[in-house]
Amino acid sequence: MKYIVVSGGVLSGIGKGTIASSTGVILKAFGFRVTSIKIDPYINIDAGTMSPFEHGEVYVLDDGGEVDLDLGNYERFLHSTLTKDNNITTGKIYHQVIEKERRGEYLGKTVQVVPHICDEIQNWIERVSHVSADDKIDPPDVCIIELGGTIGDIESMPFVEAIRQFQFRVGKDNFCSMHVSLVPIIGGSHEQKTKPTQQSIRELRALGISPDVIICRSSETLEKSVKEKVSLFCHVPTENVIGAHDVSNLYRVPLLLHSQGLTDILMTKLKLNSPSKGPDLRGWQKISDRYSKLSNPELKGVHIGMVGKYTNLSDAYHSVISALQHASLKIEERLVIDWIEASSLETSTKESDPSTYDKSWETLKKVDGILVPGGFGDRGVEGKILAINFARLNQIPFLGICLGMQLAVVEVCRNVMGLKNANSTEFNEAADPKAVIFMPDVSRTYMGGTMRLGKRISRFKSRESLAYKLYGNNDTVEERHRHRYEINPDLVPKIEKESNLRFVAQDETGKRMEIVELLSHPFFVACQYHPEFKSRPLKASPLFVGLMLAASKKLNEWFEKKKGKSPTIRNSADSPFSLGSSQDEIAKNLFGSPKGEERKES
Repeated sequence: MKYIVVSGGVLSGIGKGTIASSTGVILKAFGFRVTSIKIDPYINIDAGTMSPFEHGEVYVLDDGGEVDLDLGNYERFLHSTLTKDNNITTGKIYHQVIEKERRGEYLGKTVQVVPHICDEIQNWIERVSHVSADDKIDPPDVCIIELGGTIGDIESMPFVEAIRQFQFRVGKDNFCSMHVSLVPIIGGSHEQKTKPTQQSIRELRALGISPDVIICRSSETLEKSVKEKVSLFCHVPTENVIGAHDVSNLYRVPLLLHSQGLTDILMTKLKLNSPSKGPDLRGWQKISDRYSKLSNPELKGVHIGMVGKYTNLSDAYHSVISALQHASLKIEERLVIDWIEASSLETSTKESDPSTYDKSWETLKKVDGILVPGGFGDRGVEGKILAINFARLNQIPFLGICLGMQLAVVEVCRNVMGLKNANSTEFNEAADPKAVIFMPDVSRTYMGGTMRLGKRISRFKSRESLAYKLYGNNDTVEERHRHRYEINPDLVPKIEKESNLRFVAQDETGKRMEIVELLSHPFFVACQYHPEFKSRPLKASPLFVGLMLAASKKLNEWFEKKKGKSPTIRNSADSPFSLGSSQDEIAKNLFGSPKGEERKES
């Protein structure tokens, strides 16, 4: 097993995750099998109980692991499937050691950071690195380890010491240290400064790790003289100083690193023999070129209104944004995300801040599609319901995810069925009727890892649905879940009888609702699971593709190209509206006026 450790200096958020993922992309292009490990020095067992404001998105794996969003980058870039053990935290390590101490496995010795904590870290790395991250049984060839935090942080000291010891355990030919540092440009002289990098490397070497490769992050291309200076003061060959300047999109980073010889450096250092003659980066070249082409602001673009509660924190919706980008690349349409704070759509904002209220509604009325993502808590819930209502009444393509699906059901119960007090028990325990209920098999007291988590099977009960067609006419799909509340199954028959809402897919028991669609609407789809977690740059999520197609008015054309029979949309009188008709014709038949002529407000 070959190990590459990626550390970072100067400041956090410098791009270690992107560098680690991109390194894996290059190695996979040469035919090597790659796995990844992320080390997070916080004491939490996992990221599951963290606020998005604290740590960004909680990424969910197939096995139900709630992990750092960087593992999402690894899975997306490497097309891999990781487990919760691929995310190491201080909490997990100390928990393991304490459990062993309670069982008497240390034979009465005093349990200390050195050697016991450090040994546990090394054993964990060695064990997980041999677990396949693809569909093959044999162990991977290379394990890329990202050390979270910044060198010098007190929290990461045990991990740095463990890595220092680990390099001797596995041998110098099987270990490579890559350090990512910052080269800022200061003042009017436009001079690239190397002092922060020198100090960061000095700190790293003082802790017993000498980097083999230095990746210099900078806003501009690294000058040759700067590379030579870093080489001189940091004790690495000049060719091992790699520049990582700002590029037009993240998909160019693997190409940038490869163009500077990073792969040759790694293969020489780790004595790797490539199973292929050369790298196959055509896929990455294609999507990076396409992304740059679609970034042209002169293109009209497809405007997707993201109605959420963390709109000032894009990391909270990192996977959703990525999935939209993947769909954009798939259908070759420029994506424009219009962020709309859900609470600003509510009447309380109209009274307290009318200008924000008016601006938010003005933005919502101009979008081509609306997306309501998952979330927790009651802030902004009524605003999300208003946005869903607007999408339903005005035939605006809509995708709801997790909470977005639950609120879509609440909206129909209230405004179509006349059940004005319908709500989720998450927000009102006394709701009547209870459209969304707490899942009976979930703990109310123990918060960590107790939700319905990970990969589950959803089974279609209708082959006439849009979702069924988008998923390639497969009877079942496997997607990842993260929720404590679900649609009240006792209310489902009444909803389907008294409205155009149809629950087109359920779990294997038939009791839990997974996908809901609105008849007599061009695209009104919501799911209980999180499709964004399994979207990949070269394999976009079908539901996100569907939203982008509908928003760009390409959905009919897409189905025709797939040579699949277009599903039939029916109104309350069961009049057929084929997707072979334009959205304007459908809207005209349903409401008597073309879409866009007049939009109904709540």
